[in-house]
Amino acid sequence: MQYMPVVVDAEYLSDYKIKLTFDNGEKRIADCWKWLNGEVFEPLKDKQYFQKFFVDGWSISWPNGADIAPETLYEDGEVV
Repeated sequence: MQYMPVVVDAEYLSDYKIKLTFDNGEKRIADCWKWLNGEVFEPLKDKQYFQKFFVDGWSISWPNGADIAPETLYEDGEVV
């Protein structure tokens, strides 16, 4: 069975970088700038709004409904 990551904690670092903790205990840093394309992600380009992310039970989301898939964050994140 392939591992399906779940974000259990997220901490803002700087710019568009978030330190994520996954349910298997691994920590990774995701630079989210590369994913901020499209209408729903446009507000996230404002760094103050970007910092309003929250853990939604499986990944990270923002108040406007934007989210990034946990497997994307896990696969592309830099291992800490």
